[in-house]
Amino acid sequence: MSLLAITGATGFVGSAVLDAALAAGHDVRALARRDQAPREGVEWMRGDLADGLALKALCAGADAVVHIAGLTNTPDPAQFEGANVTGTARVVEAMRSGGARRLVFVSSLSAREPKLSAYGASKARAETVVEASGLDWTMVRPPAVYGPRDVDMLDLFRAAKWGVVPLPPGGATSIIHAADLADLLIAMTSNAAPMRKQIYEPDDGREGGWGHKELAQAIGRAVGRRGVFAPHLPRAVLDAAAGADRLLRGNEARLTADRVGYMCHPNWVSRFDRKVPPGIWQPVIAGEDGLKATAEWYRREGWL
Repeated sequence: MSLLAITGATGFVGSAVLDAALAAGHDVRALARRDQAPREGVEWMRGDLADGLALKALCAGADAVVHIAGLTNTPDPAQFEGANVTGTARVVEAMRSGGARRLVFVSSLSAREPKLSAYGASKARAETVVEASGLDWTMVRPPAVYGPRDVDMLDLFRAAKWGVVPLPPGGATSIIHAADLADLLIAMTSNAAPMRKQIYEPDDGREGGWGHKELAQAIGRAVGRRGVFAPHLPRAVLDAAAGADRLLRGNEARLTADRVGYMCHPNWVSRFDRKVPPGIWQPVIAGEDGLKATAEWYRREGWL
């Protein structure tokens, strides 16, 4: 048993990591912007990435810190720098002052191509901060993460229900279920030598990832539709759709101009040479099974 400090523990991925940490028998200290309901094994710390005192208290004496919190989507790309780069630097400083040494940092595949989006650029700069930290770090670049409580892929499931899944230009992507990612991040909190100063790109175990049309058809099957119509949309159409989404949903828009930038890149497949060694972790949720279970969760919760 060890004490794990987690940022972003109330978010989609973070809540899965919190569950996995408790299931593995760890005590957890978790950062949250708002007061949370008491939970056995969890010490909630009120604060955010801009609160140096809260971060110092979060990290003090922790055996490992799992840094998940950050900004993934915003209509104002300038906000990525403060949340993802400066926020990560503050976590690093809090760990140094609090004596915590082991850092598991959740980055993104988009960091491989920082010129495509402000989000990807901010994650790449955050990786540089971690690499220069002097800490005992491991970085994980997840591909598209899906599962219960996810809102980013929800629109694809809703569209598939009606038999149409619009796609970006042709390409392929890897995916991973949130529960598998959570188990990986908890495994990474160990200070085993093979994991030190490594960057991993996990996935669901599907070699070569998913072609966009393959993934659209799999989501269709998950919601009970066979043979969904999945047209590839050109960049200009996606840019226009991002503008329309901003008009319709304002700051809650899921499709932004910044996201279009990396959606149109043809290769978001996790790299084989950054695969997690099987002795440390392996995915257990196959894509077809996970997508079906996610669709069932959406139905139960009334999201579809």
